[in-house]
Amino acid sequence: MAEEPLVIVAVRLVLEFLWTLIVMNYETLKAIYLFFIPPEPKDVTEDIIFITGAGHGMGREVALRFGRLGATVVCVDVNPASNEETAKMIKEEKGKAFHYQCDITNRDAVFKLAEKVQKEVGDVTILLNNAGIMPCKPLLRHSEKEIRSMYDINVHGVLWTMQAFLPTMLENNKGHLVVMSSMAGLMGFRNIVPYCGTKFAVRGIMEALAMELHEDKTRASDGIKFTTIYPTMVNTGLCQKPRARFAKLNMVEKEFAADLIVDAIRRELTEISVPTDLYYVTRFIFRLLPYKALRAINDFVATGLDPHD
Repeated sequence: MAEEPLVIVAVRLVLEFLWTLIVMNYETLKAIYLFFIPPEPKDVTEDIIFITGAGHGMGREVALRFGRLGATVVCVDVNPASNEETAKMIKEEKGKAFHYQCDITNRDAVFKLAEKVQKEVGDVTILLNNAGIMPCKPLLRHSEKEIRSMYDINVHGVLWTMQAFLPTMLENNKGHLVVMSSMAGLMGFRNIVPYCGTKFAVRGIMEALAMELHEDKTRASDGIKFTTIYPTMVNTGLCQKPRARFAKLNMVEKEFAADLIVDAIRRELTEISVPTDLYYVTRFIFRLLPYKALRAINDFVATGLDPHD
């Protein structure tokens, strides 16, 4: 087969480049428009929402809110008593809830639970990976067990649940993957080095999976949505010794955080921080600065966590 003339190849590349510029500008302007005029929150009454770590803290608060909105909430936690209590609280408010015990670090257990939920409840349409742990101490004081456990829960658990529920979402071309990263997934902090690693990893998993599905032309995946949440220090018990020079950077209450998270999921936002304005500061301003300049700012605001022990 004869090769195309060089001039035709060059024209095609120029046209593709111009089209790329058009798409880039369109999507940028669209993002600016949606920032000032965000989409209306979607109705979740037909959704089945699978929430890990639903037995306490942020998971419970988000579960309660979705229950009030009429969604069917599947509460999952390694602690059966507190998880059942969350489901009970939803039902007391006339909501629909199911509760299951599961260790999300166990891949086989996650897959078995996915099959059970599909049979007993239905197809999961929103998967919220909320479960996580955060031992807080200098890196050299972390034990091997602590670090492995952190990665098993914070990272591997996310991957196992995605592998379990994504196939059905792709079959239906309908689904929403939500993960709890952290401000520690956008920048590093003292005393939580392994934790920062897990939250950077979660952020990377979401970005890579979204790109993987986009580039896979063998099946439709435009109905799969992605939302990554970057909370700052939230008063759930994980952050036991926070410190911050300015109140804006200090701990926020879990009720406030849960309201923002549920709203972001319902609006199908790709990313959001808690509080919301911190996302733009860290994502777009800090990342443009040299490391030592960033370090100087961090010294000035003096935010972070002191060791828990």
